[in-house]
Amino acid sequence: MKTRFIRLSLLATIIALAVGTVQAQAPTPRKKKKRPSTSKNTSKNSAATTAVVPKPDSTAKPVQEFIADIKLDTPRKSLRNDASIELNLVKDRTPLAYEHIREDDAVYRQRVWRELDVHEKMNLPFVYKASEDNGNQRFISILLNLIHAGDVTAFNATIDDRFTTPMTFREIAENMVGKPKTIQIPDMTNDPDGSKGLTKDTVIQEEFNPDQVERYEIKEEWVFDKESSRMYVRILGIAPEKTIYNADGSFRAVTPIFWVYYPDLRPFLAKYEAYNGKNYGARMSWEELFESRMFSSRIVKSTIDNPGDNYISAYIKDPILDLLEGDDIKEKIFNYEQDLWSY
Repeated sequence: MKTRFIRLSLLATIIALAVGTVQAQAPTPRKKKKRPSTSKNTSKNSAATTAVVPKPDSTAKPVQEFIADIKLDTPRKSLRNDASIELNLVKDRTPLAYEHIREDDAVYRQRVWRELDVHEKMNLPFVYKASEDNGNQRFISILLNLIHAGDVTAFNATIDDRFTTPMTFREIAENMVGKPKTIQIPDMTNDPDGSKGLTKDTVIQEEFNPDQVERYEIKEEWVFDKESSRMYVRILGIAPEKTIYNADGSFRAVTPIFWVYYPDLRPFLAKYEAYNGKNYGARMSWEELFESRMFSSRIVKSTIDNPGDNYISAYIKDPILDLLEGDDIKEKIFNYEQDLWSY
């Protein structure tokens, strides 16, 4: 019995050793490395980004920008014929083309800048205050309406007078009436008696007064054509001027607001009639007024003996001598043409 028990024990031991050997020789399975999940990182990054960006303040008020503007009268057309005759000539008017001058034939050229004062009797058509079917008849109103409609381009007068830098209507408005100003006034709605001291913002914008434009500057060129033996004058540009006053209200200076190229302006000026106080029936167009020289002006600058490109007022301070110098320039141009002839 004892011998059988010993044999069974040895057999169990041998079987256990055999099973352990087989398990030791079996290959061990490799563990797969876990790759980082892209979706999890993305969500973490987005969460981090959301945490960094602050939330917009719903109570913050948007900043409002106020733009300078000039209120122009809207033209009101007559619904009936406002005359005893049919006025159709104005609609069909077109300016005559300039006579061509060859560069080789232009043996004499001088540029002249003139200043036109609307208070002179001959220049009263520039401040004619009536309104027609095409709007107010003041010359400054005609210019602003054409610029606002995009028919004519305005050029910056603070840079040069060679029509190099266009101006927008907003810039013209800022130059003429200034930018809107914000001031504090008592809040009579929430504080009628003023005991709380409440105030509110209000915007102040100066209104444009066309009567404040009292001067115009005209740039023109005098050319002698040897082929036709004739002196021609061609207007190049027109600039309205504004008057600058000192703090005490005294006169300081005048400066041009913007320049308009006159050849671009001619077709539109032919559609506007100029006021004729002597004969209301025989009215000419603005284009005919300029081409016929039906205005009074004085010379303020020229290219004759002026290497410094200065205005007369820059080297002659006396106003009387300033006028005489302008007349002397006009006489020099006249004498050049007359001296070419022999009698």
